[in-house]
Amino acid sequence: MNSRRNFLKAAPATAAFLGLPALTRAIDRNESMLLLDRIAEPRPATGKSVIDLTVPPIPTVRVGLIGLGNRGSFHVKLVQALSPHKAEIVAICDVREEKIEASKDYLATKGVEPAIYTGNPEAWKKMVARDDLDLILIATPWNDHARMGIYAMEQGKHVAIEVPIAVTLDEHWALVNTAEETQRNCMMLENVCYGAEELWVLNMISEGLFGTLTHGEAAYIHNIRQSLFTDRYYNDWRIRQHVKRGGNLYPTHGLGPIAQYMDIDRGDRFEYLVSMSSVQASMTEVAKTVPADDEFHGRTDFVHGDMNSSLLKTAKGRSILVQHDVVTPRPYSRINLIAGTKACHEGYPSRLSLIHKGHEWLSKGEYQEMWDKYQHPIWNRLEKEIRQNGGHGGMDFVMMYRLMDCLNRGLPLDMDVYDGVSWSVVGPLSDVSVELGSIPVRFPDFTRREWEKDRKLGILKYA
Repeated sequence: MNSRRNFLKAAPATAAFLGLPALTRAIDRNESMLLLDRIAEPRPATGKSVIDLTVPPIPTVRVGLIGLGNRGSFHVKLVQALSPHKAEIVAICDVREEKIEASKDYLATKGVEPAIYTGNPEAWKKMVARDDLDLILIATPWNDHARMGIYAMEQGKHVAIEVPIAVTLDEHWALVNTAEETQRNCMMLENVCYGAEELWVLNMISEGLFGTLTHGEAAYIHNIRQSLFTDRYYNDWRIRQHVKRGGNLYPTHGLGPIAQYMDIDRGDRFEYLVSMSSVQASMTEVAKTVPADDEFHGRTDFVHGDMNSSLLKTAKGRSILVQHDVVTPRPYSRINLIAGTKACHEGYPSRLSLIHKGHEWLSKGEYQEMWDKYQHPIWNRLEKEIRQNGGHGGMDFVMMYRLMDCLNRGLPLDMDVYDGVSWSVVGPLSDVSVELGSIPVRFPDFTRREWEKDRKLGILKYA
């Protein structure tokens, strides 16, 4: 009965958030099930699949960047590190002139003078319309990701979008449809998929060391609650997500690698999830301590609980736990646990267990032997450049290098639009599940059944 009351209370907001028609009257159980069915229902294709999309080689990728804040300013440095042979920065855009000046000054030390777009909140559209850009990198607040990516593809550009790739269900579908209509690449910049630990585990799985995969655990556990109440985020965009959303706000850092281990959308798919959140306490406590003139002083209306846990089931019967907690004092962790019939790995710290070794983790020496044997070759080949350019231990540089390298060589990107939306849509689907009393919510099939075809990840074919 409580779930029923919760649904009637939440349904209008839920429908609007998903991009579905708002409900204006009380609904019965059958109608509530119809609403959930609409979330998962197939949508007609408006173009051709972009699975394994290839485009003519681009010898030097001409880049325009939108958003030069916390992530975007570092992307400027990563792209510049690949200049002039793999990529070059042609134009930069941010609504804040001080962010423009910081990146402009940095590029000036490298002898680069990009075109500048700033001031007008819609200035990015003029930049995207240029005819001398191949790729648009988007590192803006989450709510802008999809609309900017869609417009850029409509202007004939490839796009790479920071995580999450979109916020609402309709935005996820619009990205897929636009990529298919325009035959442009649309990649989510999930840097963790390029981490040394993650690629090492992926390599071992691809070699059969884990046997049949059965379960994974992923997370974004990162105590940033104090920074949520500062000016670190433009117009306080990130804390505002905590005010209006109750599900997993940021699923892809932990989930992306697990999805790759399990060949999601490459022979398996996410089928449904259930999600629940703990009580909210940390944000209210911090809100009491901020200055009285702060918009969030004394606020108690934060919707997002301190911990969200979502449990996903795949078509092949595998289970995945995905957690989100950015407000408690827990040490940083993405968990990165993957279990199979022959091996298990768990991160933070990284540990490996093999079935023939009993029920203990490998010794330090045994672990090092496996590390040396199965480390992904891209980390060995780029060792010097990784040390020079870094970024979250080097994964940022490896990601940017690989993105540009694939475009240079006319290869399919490692991660396509279907990967981005399948991982990112956990956000809005978990919101729905939480609002409706942890009810199961089915995933839409963005690939339109193409997920059933086995295909190898591009990074596993790296040479």
